[in-house]
Amino acid sequence: MAKDFPTREENYSQWYNDLVIKAGLAENSAVRGCMVIKPYGFAIWEKMQAALDKMFKETGHQNAYFPIFIPKSFFSKEASHVEGFAKECAVVTHYRLKNSPDGKGIVVDETAKLEEELIVRPTSETIIWDSYRNWIQSYRDLPILINQWANVVRWEMRTRLFLRTAEFLWQEGHTAHATQKEAIEEAERMLDIYAYFVENWMALPVIKGIKTPNERFAGALETYCIEALMQDGKALQAGTSHFLGQNFAKAFDVKFATKEGTMEYVWATSWGVSTRLMGALVMAHSDDKGLVLPPMLAPIQVVIIPIYKTTEQLSIVTETALVIKNALENKGITVKYDDDDNQKPGRKFNEYEFKGIPVRIAIGPRDIEQGTLEVARRDTLEKYTYHQIDIENKIENLLKQIQENIYKKALAYREEQTRSADTWEEFKSLLNEKGGFIYAHWDGTSETEEKIKEETKATIRCIPIGNKLEEGKCILTGKPSKQRVIFAKAY
Repeated sequence: MAKDFPTREENYSQWYNDLVIKAGLAENSAVRGCMVIKPYGFAIWEKMQAALDKMFKETGHQNAYFPIFIPKSFFSKEASHVEGFAKECAVVTHYRLKNSPDGKGIVVDETAKLEEELIVRPTSETIIWDSYRNWIQSYRDLPILINQWANVVRWEMRTRLFLRTAEFLWQEGHTAHATQKEAIEEAERMLDIYAYFVENWMALPVIKGIKTPNERFAGALETYCIEALMQDGKALQAGTSHFLGQNFAKAFDVKFATKEGTMEYVWATSWGVSTRLMGALVMAHSDDKGLVLPPMLAPIQVVIIPIYKTTEQLSIVTETALVIKNALENKGITVKYDDDDNQKPGRKFNEYEFKGIPVRIAIGPRDIEQGTLEVARRDTLEKYTYHQIDIENKIENLLKQIQENIYKKALAYREEQTRSADTWEEFKSLLNEKGGFIYAHWDGTSETEEKIKEETKATIRCIPIGNKLEEGKCILTGKPSKQRVIFAKAY
């Protein structure tokens, strides 16, 4: 199945793109820059959704849905917001088509022009805060903790499956609070939830930090982020949470009566993760043999493949295999029994290895006689012989070991690829030779940040939360600095 499949070292970008397509996760669509998420890929996204949705609801959030179309005038109400998204907006100007005069095609009906143009949702702060104005009158109406699972459109010119597409799926939380303190606590709480999910479900270590003003979300006073490192040494922003202050409340005149009877503007947050996490999952763990999926997110955690020569042997093997399947499923493990006789076992082994199934069990007549099973794990490609007794607990423990091992491997890689630079030459050398996270001093100015980006394509990924303070000199300007920040080239 992996024939003609490039290695990561040969061409990392092609390796990623081919893997996403050949493993059946997604493919390019007829619409430039948009993708089709195929059933196997969507099954992984559904597991991500289910885990996150549960965490959101456990912290008091409710799901709602808001329109995909946003009046253009709404964007002009928050200056930095419109400036941040203006170049990515898709705009609806008409609502009807008609046959062309020559009868050979279809054209826009110019008599059906909208009175006000509509923007296809790139993010929902404006449309949601217009609604919040009607929902909030008193402190008794607060807090409002809303999440939306939706699609958004950001008209990207350079696209890559899952990582950057013109349309993508995500969730966006939008909350309203009575005090600044509550809003900041909410933004930080959601960042912690994202970090917990990515580390424990995706088996991917992240660094929690704060974005610089240059990298901040348009319209936010503070942007918190989680940053992960991919196998090619580039960083990927895996999630963001924003403290919006009172910017959107003022833009949409959302006030509330306090307990003391005064009128004050509401405090806001927004936060989101997207199908970009699918790209992170592939790039962080997979290898030259195909996908490597952490068991927590694998649509199929165990596949059982019968080994037989005759119909009679298949019947005997199937009887035992289904008992094992049932025992595993009673443990909450997702299992597929593949008795398709159109493919030989060897081909099945290759297919499931390529698709990243965490555990593969092979069982034949000899195993039935000896009461054993051949068990293979995808992460290390090791094989074991297990006795069938108590197999459900053995496999459950093995899945836990695989989840933990995948995380430890990613963490070891990040630690190996994290370095410090004290001079401009050292910084450029590390960046060009090995990439990774580079801790370096920065003088705190946007001008220096922009110049470093222009000359090296590296950006400040974040200022780590709880960062150690130390006196130093900016790698570019030599001006004083009180702490190191994390630089990297990024997706």
